[in-house]
Amino acid sequence: MDRYFNRILPPSLLEQVKKKENEYLWVTEILTELELIVDTTEQARQRPKDYEKQKDYYSGKKKNHTFKNQIITTPKGNEIVDVIVGEMGKASDINLLRKQQENFDQRQKFQGDKGYQGGERITTPKKKPRKKEMPEEIKEENRKKAEKRIFVEHVMRLIKIFRIAGERFRLKEENYEKVILTICGLVRLRIGALVL
Repeated sequence: MDRYFNRILPPSLLEQVKKKENEYLWVTEILTELELIVDTTEQARQRPKDYEKQKDYYSGKKKNHTFKNQIITTPKGNEIVDVIVGEMGKASDINLLRKQQENFDQRQKFQGDKGYQGGERITTPKKKPRKKEMPEEIKEENRKKAEKRIFVEHVMRLIKIFRIAGERFRLKEENYEKVILTICGLVRLRIGALVL
C-alpha cells in the first residue's frame, strides 16, 4: 500500500524521477544551476523502551526523544527536491546533509543555517567571534542569507499543518516514514509541484 502512495504521491522530485535514469541525470544537471536550501526539523516521539534506543533518539537540543527530518527545496520553495525522514534525534544536521549529498551532482551548491557549518559546497551564516562584537556588514550579510532560507521554513510549516507531523508522533515507529513521506507528497501536490 505504501509503495502505491509513493508512486502516486512521490515525496520529492528526486524520488519521482529516480527510476528513470535519463530524467534523473537531466534533473540533477539542471539543479546544479540553483543553490538549493536545506534545513532540518525535529518531531517529538514516544520514549523508546530500550535504553540504547533512548540514547539514540534523545535530542539534546530539544531535550526530548525525537525523529529528525531533513528537507531540501528549490530557492523559492516551490519544490521539495529531496527529503530524509525518521533519522535519530542525536544525528547532527551536517551529517544528514553529507548522507543526502550522495544523491546530487558533485557541483551542486546548498545553503543552510549554522548547523551546517563545515560542510562542503554549502553557504552558511558567519558566527559571532568569541568575546567580540559582530561587524554590522556581517550581520547584514547574515540577514540576507536568512531571507533566502525562509522558503524552506515555509515548506516545513506546510508539512506541520498536518497534526500528525506537527505534534508528538504516537503511532508505531515503523509507520513514521510512510506517514511523513505521504504528507510530503500531499504538500508537493498543494504547492503545485506535482500534477496528477
